Amino acid sequence: MPPDEPWDDEIADAYDTPGEGMFAPAVVEPAVARLAALAAGGPALEFAIGTGRIAVPLRAAGVPVTGIELSGPMLRRLREKADEATIPVVAGDMAHATAPGEYTLVYLVFNTISNLLTQGEQVACFRNAARHLGPGGRFVVELWVPDLRRLPPGQDAVVFGSQPGYVGLDTFDVLNQRIVSHHFTFDFGGARQARLTRSPHRYIWPAELDLMGQLAGFTLETRHADWSGAEFTGESGSHVSVYRLPL
Repeated sequence: MPPDEPWDDEIADAYDTPGEGMFAPAVVEPAVARLAALAAGGPALEFAIGTGRIAVPLRAAGVPVTGIELSGPMLRRLREKADEATIPVVAGDMAHATAPGEYTLVYLVFNTISNLLTQGEQVACFRNAARHLGPGGRFVVELWVPDLRRLPPGQDAVVFGSQPGYVGLDTFDVLNQRIVSHHFTFDFGGARQARLTRSPHRYIWPAELDLMGQLAGFTLETRHADWSGAEFTGESGSHVSVYRLPL
């Protein structure tokens, strides 16, 4: 995706919500603890590092972290928290860009792999992870499970979130496994305004994700419903999947 679509300066400046939402300690701390354990004392590489929501506390926990990031505005926000010496970042996309060195852990969080809009690009992302890992290295993917059961025949849109000042709506293209998330924000900036932003995604079924891993030489090591290790079931809305290369 082009770096300014949809992650432009305005979005990057509003992205961080310290202590709330996906930045809440209850969300961040289990992810950091699990990733630190999986890194096993070695260095980690984050695909689509963004503003450093996970990378900054993971580095503070003692794990050397490098990032790959396509969006200049998001990287600018990260640089307000950590300099290049602390968290080096390579500019580029997670399917093709390469970072120097060898890692024990590559990870991507918060559904980021779905920002790659073709199956081929998503497979390339797995292969890129494998290129950066040593023997026995792990690739961790946090991803939502498509909930097409909410989509009755003849309907191509569902509301996924609603609260004062905000409505979220997903439109589906089931033939091509595409979703566009529409985010309507009202009274944006306190000026009685309405704003619409959109983000396109290609959704991936868990079994399809596992096949992508196999094509890149990985086997599925574990899959849980969250970072704390809850059981993954048919009712789970997301998963944390850990793939591993042979030793």
